[in-house]
Amino acid sequence: MLASELQNLGVLSRRLSGTELNALMNQLFPHHLGHYLGLDTHDTVLIDRNVPLAPGMVITIEPGVYIPQTFKPSNSKMAKELGGTGIRLEDDVVVTEGGAEVLNKGCPEIVEEVTQLISSSQ
Repeated sequence: MLASELQNLGVLSRRLSGTELNALMNQLFPHHLGHYLGLDTHDTVLIDRNVPLAPGMVITIEPGVYIPQTFKPSNSKMAKELGGTGIRLEDDVVVTEGGAEVLNKGCPEIVEEVTQLISSSQ
């Protein structure tokens, strides 16, 4: 889904598919969709990703795309302009008996909201 959206935006060529597309996505999306949260944010690296989620567990959902300064595939129009940029949206989620609860619900997520929050605190 992420790869097709990057193709729709013109970041990646629509002609890419299969192994070539996967290789480029590994460069742009170098981490998994999220991870467990512990007492220290990343202290849960020893927990296998195949452990079923259970009530009380806390995880992140954090899709991110990072375009390295050196990322210049010949078939991408926008990569030169976007080189060195990145974006990640993160939600922290606790697993409950009935599903999940987003812990940071209501926090600013879009540029205008963040800008307004920063401006109002000065």
